[in-house]
Amino acid sequence: MTKIAIICQYELLPERVGGMDYFFWDFNKRCKEKGIEIDWFFPNQSNHGQYSNLNIYSNATKSPETNFLSFCQENKPEYAYIITHFVELCTPFFSKISKLSKAKIIAVDHNPRPLNGYPFKKRINKKLKGFLFAKYIDVFVGVSDYTVNAILQDFGSHLKSKTQTIYNGVIIDSILVRESRADIKPHFLVASHLRESKGIQDLIDAVNALPKPIREDIKIDIYGDGPYKEKLAEKIKQFDLEKCFVFMGSKANLNEIFSQYDYMLQPTHMECFSLSILESLAANVPVITTAVGGNTEVITNKENGYIFEAKDSKTLTTILEDIYLGNKKISINTRELIANSFSLPKMVENHLKLIVAETN
Repeated sequence: MTKIAIICQYELLPERVGGMDYFFWDFNKRCKEKGIEIDWFFPNQSNHGQYSNLNIYSNATKSPETNFLSFCQENKPEYAYIITHFVELCTPFFSKISKLSKAKIIAVDHNPRPLNGYPFKKRINKKLKGFLFAKYIDVFVGVSDYTVNAILQDFGSHLKSKTQTIYNGVIIDSILVRESRADIKPHFLVASHLRESKGIQDLIDAVNALPKPIREDIKIDIYGDGPYKEKLAEKIKQFDLEKCFVFMGSKANLNEIFSQYDYMLQPTHMECFSLSILESLAANVPVITTAVGGNTEVITNKENGYIFEAKDSKTLTTILEDIYLGNKKISINTRELIANSFSLPKMVENHLKLIVAETN
């Protein structure tokens, strides 16, 4: 049986089961069917969902990268491929791998970039890292065209020949579908990790600027948790918007929840390629979001959602008012695009193609 290793800087949390969890489970299953065994290196152990089917290595005192290097030194496994997810690209870690293994290395980039780019010093540092360490990575994978372009910009255009896009995908069949939307007074949700870069503070500003009758009636439920929750709660209280916003906490069954709403709001400042957007669209729930990252690769303005510039709360106010009054409405079923182009099986098969040709 061919063996590969996957190093994931991704914490396994039972209360937060998302698209990547399903991808890991399905990819593991498909690899077994192809005679490929995977050693997984995560920050922690867990048996929720299908993680009991994965061969997981973790260490409470070591990062997945350090744990992997220690494992290789002690056990000397023979891997055909080593794949990284959510691991920083072009670092000394990749040169250390090359000294311990002859495996081909595939680095998958899920990391968003800052809205206004990196500071000059960091840009130079990334170019240097690209020069020093990119040669140890055989294939770079971006989860959107935006990500691929960012890789080339960060680490050098000379990497173009070994860089490709594989879009994220979602399990279509597990997502409940909304049959119709309210023409007026729609119900909104936010599904996001609560940190400053997600821009929910801009949404609060936008709601506060709505005409009073709408401001006193609009309902927005926020799903997720994170370090910025307290700041957001303070801002909501400051504007006396407690009746507008409700913190719903983290939910493992968002695939069943999206369909209870008319529109999803994602005012993010930085994004790579959002699984929440895909899941919302698959539930036939249009998305109002910003023109950052790979958002515009899946959202077409006025067709399956609305696009505005990040931090532009005034435009967001106008969009919310028009939708609430029925002056704007998305009429198409947004599920079809996701089923055709962004399904989980397609994502799994595209990742499998990276390794199956040479491992069979």
